[in-house]
Amino acid sequence: MGIRTPITLITGDLGSGKTTLLQHILATVADQIAILMNEFGEIAIDRKVIEGKNIRIAELDGGCVCCSLLGEFEAAVNEVIDTVGPERIVVETTGVAEPDALVFDIQESLPRVRLDSVVTVADADTLIRFPQWGHTLRMQIEAADTILLNKVDLVPSGDLLQVSEKLRRLNEAAPILPTRRCRVDPDLLFGIAREREIHRPEHTHQPEFESFSYTTSALLKRSGFEEFAGHLSSGIYRAKGFVRFPEGTHLFNFVAGRWELEPFREEKTALVFIGRELKSRETEILSQLRNCEL
Repeated sequence: MGIRTPITLITGDLGSGKTTLLQHILATVADQIAILMNEFGEIAIDRKVIEGKNIRIAELDGGCVCCSLLGEFEAAVNEVIDTVGPERIVVETTGVAEPDALVFDIQESLPRVRLDSVVTVADADTLIRFPQWGHTLRMQIEAADTILLNKVDLVPSGDLLQVSEKLRRLNEAAPILPTRRCRVDPDLLFGIAREREIHRPEHTHQPEFESFSYTTSALLKRSGFEEFAGHLSSGIYRAKGFVRFPEGTHLFNFVAGRWELEPFREEKTALVFIGRELKSRETEILSQLRNCEL
């Protein structure tokens, strides 16, 4: 068997900064990297955010990469190796994925790759504001070789110490690296190659989240949309996408009540909303968005 391609998993909760980390890696690492992405929602927002960097992107469709996509994942990995021959593969998993099943699949079913590391991105602000951490997030932290404690600029230093201690109780071995916008030396993420003894997970998928999308070719009034975003918290954990205003299109990111807009080149409005028991609010939210249209 020839040299096995190192593969790195990027995992973490919805909105923690996984795509931001991916952008940083692509901007700072000279190796030829193949990207595998798995997005939650009907519209592939994250893929558009990292396009145009001369990087091969093989996109997996669907919700939970740890459940329904293991066969497709194996095929995608082998196809990327055959067609591109990358020096490194990076997998960005959906925020609702538990990494153990994917780790098991890599080690048992993909002899052409070797697991280099699992990097878990943790949103410091959200971890503090919502201290009851769910089952999936705990598994993502426990599986990590490296934990990026992201968005540290949004929280007081005393709270950071508290959340770091809580992370350490779940994972004694992984270094915890505090970051802003996932700015980290890539050498700290790659070349770990930790051997794992892992058994087939007894995995019960918990369908905690629902999603729906909104697209329009109409322009939206910025003041109306900002008012809409400011009242979006009830039941919605994550929203992302592109919003086209008369003055230009912006990338919209919303996580657990906190949101931001930044300029981005895109031709039409396309948004994905993710949350618990969301279908009951879909009609109401879509009506509010249509009221923002010019």
